[in-house]
Amino acid sequence: MDLVHPKSSPLAGLARKIREKAPLLTETYVAYGATERLMKECARPGDYKIPQSMDTKAEIPTDEHGVQIGEGTGWWYETLGLTPTFVNWAQITFIHMYMLQVRIRMFPATHAPLWIQHLTNQAFYAAEDRLVVWHQVNASSLRQKYLKDVFSQWRAVLLSYDEGLIKGDAVLAAAVWRNLFGAREDVDFQKLAQVVGYMRREIRRLDLATDDEVADGGWAFNGDPGLEEGTVEAMSKMVQSDTAKA
Repeated sequence: MDLVHPKSSPLAGLARKIREKAPLLTETYVAYGATERLMKECARPGDYKIPQSMDTKAEIPTDEHGVQIGEGTGWWYETLGLTPTFVNWAQITFIHMYMLQVRIRMFPATHAPLWIQHLTNQAFYAAEDRLVVWHQVNASSLRQKYLKDVFSQWRAVLLSYDEGLIKGDAVLAAAVWRNLFGAREDVDFQKLAQVVGYMRREIRRLDLATDDEVADGGWAFNGDPGLEEGTVEAMSKMVQSDTAKA
């Protein structure tokens, strides 16, 4: 039996290729697990449930437009007044995803795109799971339609929030107003300002964090926009005072 020199062996070539790709494979594995945990944190503030979906005989409640309504708690629903729906969950989640993505862009250039892609993928896994579990959207074609709409919304969020981050709070507030509030005229502008302040605060916290603190997947957002109430009220009084003097 002829012996093949190790350097010319097909197995040796395969082993060499595996060694060359090992860092990328390891990075992919780590990024997948970490972004899965980060996505759960992004989705947590807007979480809701639809108990009726667990009962085949129950009817899922809807609003006047036929949109299915769930049951949610926390600042975004109880104080801000948003209705627990799939679209509102997505927009609340997008705000938190966006803040994380801003920080992930600061990862080394060879790492950032992979992490951003994994975070985006995790978002759509979570969205599809929510459609099946809570909204009983079992038809694949219908789910894909919903997910396509969600992807379009995410692209719009990225563009508009990036513009706001660069151009200032007024532009960012306008972007939040369009995306989160659907450009409603009856929006509470004090609470809108709280959301903007919250985004600025959390982006600052992320900016001060190390890459490892974000990449380990254990990052947690601090509180909710309600913590900005005092700051917003103080700024509002200052503006009113300056206006009165003028």
